[in-house]
Amino acid sequence: MKYFGLQSQIWRNNSNSVLLLVMFPLIFFVLTWLFFFFLSMGSEEHRTISQVNHSFVTTVPFIIIGVLAWFTIAWFSHSAMINSATDSKPLARNENKRVYNLVENLCISTGMSTPKINIIDDDSLNAFASGINQNTYSISLSKGIIEKLNDEELEAVIAHELTHIKNRDVRLLIVSIIFVGIFAFLSQALFRTVQFGGGGRSKKDGGGAVIIALLLAVVGFLISSLLRFALSRKREYLADAGSAELTHRPLALASALRKISDDPTIEAVKRQDIAQLFIENPQVKDKKSSFSITSLFATHPPISKRIQLLEQF
Repeated sequence: MKYFGLQSQIWRNNSNSVLLLVMFPLIFFVLTWLFFFFLSMGSEEHRTISQVNHSFVTTVPFIIIGVLAWFTIAWFSHSAMINSATDSKPLARNENKRVYNLVENLCISTGMSTPKINIIDDDSLNAFASGINQNTYSISLSKGIIEKLNDEELEAVIAHELTHIKNRDVRLLIVSIIFVGIFAFLSQALFRTVQFGGGGRSKKDGGGAVIIALLLAVVGFLISSLLRFALSRKREYLADAGSAELTHRPLALASALRKISDDPTIEAVKRQDIAQLFIENPQVKDKKSSFSITSLFATHPPISKRIQLLEQF
């Protein structure tokens, strides 16, 4: 695989990421329109397309209000949610001056404010960045990655995470997590409604509407999940390139990725949406680099491909 240049990679990844992010809200509106369309087909009153459009338009404001409310709550509670899901705790300077020196030197060289530094009490090797603004940006490192990487390798990993912050990747990924969370919540709520008798009611009582809504919510969850995974994979390539440019040592990151791939599993991480924030998926190990159907559901590109690009930098 040929490395095609940092600026070209930045342009291509940013363009694709913007396109993917725009598609998230479009999914909401398309599926809502389809809900009224399929509902009209199953009703005794044969509604016209104009009537379907009217129902859709009158519902849009409620959808927007609901999504904004969900976003507001998730936006302000995301840090606590992520720290709880990863068992990430603040790392004091006197606990590890080496890590602080590496982070601060890189931040000075790029003109960035120093993010908060957290540690995950796990002997496996992994790291992630999170946050939506200067007050919440943070880098979390596992105890294993701090102890098992040399200074050049650890610096390359930290530069990778700082690139995520600099490029606002973390904010973008958190937005995608929130969108997928909406579909997941709707799917679960509607499934429970069907499970406890909602779907067994007659069409006149709304049972048919619940079934249609459930099926469309599941479709929305699957599509938004695929978009989220694609967004996460593209951003990893960009962060690798940013680390290589920042440290001028792409082989150091390649070496770090090899060590990480041997043991990336963080026991505390149980949620797939949080897993995409890490430098490598903390739930599964990278085994294959060839394309397959399962690769569409991968949160990260294969480490072997990432290493190939770094070695050709």
